[in-house]
Amino acid sequence: MSAPQQGQIVAPAGGSVRELLRVTAPVDLGAIDPRSTPGLPETVGRGERRKAWAREQVELVGGELGRQQEMLFAMAKTGSEQPAHRVLLVLQAMDCGGKDGTIKRVAGAMNPLGLHIRSFGPPTRQELRHDFLWRIRRELPPPGYVGMFNRSHYEDVLIARVGALVPEATWRARYDAINSFERELTEGGITVVKVMLHISYEEQGNRLLERLTDPQKHWKYNPSDIDSRGHWDDYQAAYAEALSRCATDAAPWFVVPADRKWYRDWAVAHLLRETFDTLDLGYPAADFDVAQERERLLAGGPGAGGTAEMNSRLTSGE
Repeated sequence: MSAPQQGQIVAPAGGSVRELLRVTAPVDLGAIDPRSTPGLPETVGRGERRKAWAREQVELVGGELGRQQEMLFAMAKTGSEQPAHRVLLVLQAMDCGGKDGTIKRVAGAMNPLGLHIRSFGPPTRQELRHDFLWRIRRELPPPGYVGMFNRSHYEDVLIARVGALVPEATWRARYDAINSFERELTEGGITVVKVMLHISYEEQGNRLLERLTDPQKHWKYNPSDIDSRGHWDDYQAAYAEALSRCATDAAPWFVVPADRKWYRDWAVAHLLRETFDTLDLGYPAADFDVAQERERLLAGGPGAGGTAEMNSRLTSGE
């Protein structure tokens, strides 16, 4: 097999990333190597060469994501007869799992005007007065937008479970509520892409140490991170059950090995690209007479000289 050419998007090896990273119940996170690279072509080389190739590919895929996002937005904006799609990327991970970095790298090529990015921390007093899904519903992306959630409603079966914030009967009932909610979203035209960024205990320790070592990263550190790290096994069990109970055909879960940041970005970029490909997107047809509007444009202006110059530019593609 020949090496991939530069400047071209290379398809994942062994099938689509959606196929390779999609989980089925029961989920065993211990069987998924956080340093593995499913779908990465072997012909790209090793070490720094592989990293550089993956980063180049993320930029190329990002350009395609920008084009697909524009079509998504255009179809909704113009009132196209086609369904007004929405895409929602849900990112979950242990502390230092790379949620912020993934959003920065993957969303970077998209138009900010068509993005709806939200982060969910501890619920406020107002949010606690409502059902746990209330604050999530309020932040769903509008038609034509790509939404990205940094943490989500799954915190209510993760930290709520490990931290014993609610009775067990309460958080266990939430699995069915989540499945019903996500089914409602998909029936309403929202394509849900749920991603767990899977890092190892050792890698989390390295990233926490880096935050404590570099003064420019002190702001990222929270002493509670060490407390949560002490419950690593409990969180792994909570994640495994949440993924197992809520991996549905309507809203599947994908586990992305995330110890290698460059692979993480490559995999999530392809996940989104492949998801867009399922939506049958396209630029909407004009709802006006294009030829007539062109004639009107060329007939106006400062005079024949100006019209001739405009015709020349239009013809040359300037």
